[in-house]
Amino acid sequence: MATFERMSTILPDTAKVNSKGHLTIGGCDLVELASDFSTPLYIFDEATLRRSCGEFRGEFGKLYEDSLVIYAAKAFINSALAKIINEEGLGLDIVSGGELSIARSVDFPMSKVYFHGNNKLREEIELAIDCRIGRIVVDNLHELSLVNEVARKAKVTQDILLRLTPGIDAHTHQHITTGVIDTKFGLPIATGQAEEAIVKAMSEPNLRLIGLHVHLGSLIFSIEPYQKAIEIVFKFAAEMKKKHKLIFREFSPGGGFAVQYTQDTPAPDAAYYARAIVDAIHSACKEFKLEPPRLIVEPGRAIVGRAGIAIYRAGAIKDIPGIRRYVAIDGGMADNIRPALYGSRYEAIVANKADKKECERVSIVGKYCESGDILVKDEDIPRVVPGDIIAIPVSGAYCLAMASNYNASLKPAIIMVKNGKARLIRRRESHEDLMRFDSI
Repeated sequence: MATFERMSTILPDTAKVNSKGHLTIGGCDLVELASDFSTPLYIFDEATLRRSCGEFRGEFGKLYEDSLVIYAAKAFINSALAKIINEEGLGLDIVSGGELSIARSVDFPMSKVYFHGNNKLREEIELAIDCRIGRIVVDNLHELSLVNEVARKAKVTQDILLRLTPGIDAHTHQHITTGVIDTKFGLPIATGQAEEAIVKAMSEPNLRLIGLHVHLGSLIFSIEPYQKAIEIVFKFAAEMKKKHKLIFREFSPGGGFAVQYTQDTPAPDAAYYARAIVDAIHSACKEFKLEPPRLIVEPGRAIVGRAGIAIYRAGAIKDIPGIRRYVAIDGGMADNIRPALYGSRYEAIVANKADKKECERVSIVGKYCESGDILVKDEDIPRVVPGDIIAIPVSGAYCLAMASNYNASLKPAIIMVKNGKARLIRRRESHEDLMRFDSI
């Protein structure tokens, strides 16, 4: 049953119900926000976002002094978010020239930016090196030569990490598992390609190999995959130190920390991951006689997920007696493709009936021309009529980042709320925007 009390673990920190029975976030009435900014509308709670940044920075920092938490921009990034991430003392993990340009727009310190990706374009690498980016995380042998070539032409020595695949299954969805050998990402240790890359990187005059990186996937609830990966990588690092005189200065176990999307799927907190990862590093350093490297941690979804909430207006309602009641909304898979792509689960709350207890079972579906356009399936919520405002929590990560213009739809507006005030951080697209780059 989706009542306010039961959903408190997945709503933003500042969520309340006001005297009208309306859901509020950051002191702002969601029903009023829907009227002021229209729907679909994405809302970020600044307090939740900043608290989450501080939690990860604090938990890792107190256990491992030489550590840096970097926000994985692919979860969602724009100029306003990048500015807050910087203010909170985090670095940035980017995967494209576009994300790099957003970082530059707010004067994000380039020394704290890490560039990932399995097929970085030459022009993206040129832009990164021209910006004096902190680290390029090299994904394959082809890229190793390309980065060296660009660095040589720029007459600089570029700091790099090598992304390794340790051959570990994190037991998450197959589309977001990245630590196994059979994946497009990284240099496999087991095949000898990782060692080949070590030798090549150390021989290139315009590259400085400073560390190793792994990323096992996303939505990982267990600490065991991280512990296994750390043991494998540190053993490999010790072997490379002995054989090739590798100096192991930095290590990143990636991110992929889980987020609680529904009431029945509680996720570990930042302290849980921090203790497990730091303990595993200390143990591996002792076992393999290595100096502790600098630790780089890359939470994305875990920082921004709960801070975001999406609101929609209910429209058509279809009853199939004895089978299902469908409530259609004015958004759907164009702004949140995760349920269709991954089978992801969400819950919903009726923002203008947040104090109601009586519920009925419905499925909340989008307006797009796909049968799979279902955001919430078989959820118990207060009875919905056309015009009601439907809120879907934990929408801060990968919804907007993966949004499209399917059916020539308009990408939604985004606002940030704090202390009863809302500010627009991205305007809603217009029909003119859809044709802005067309020609006849």
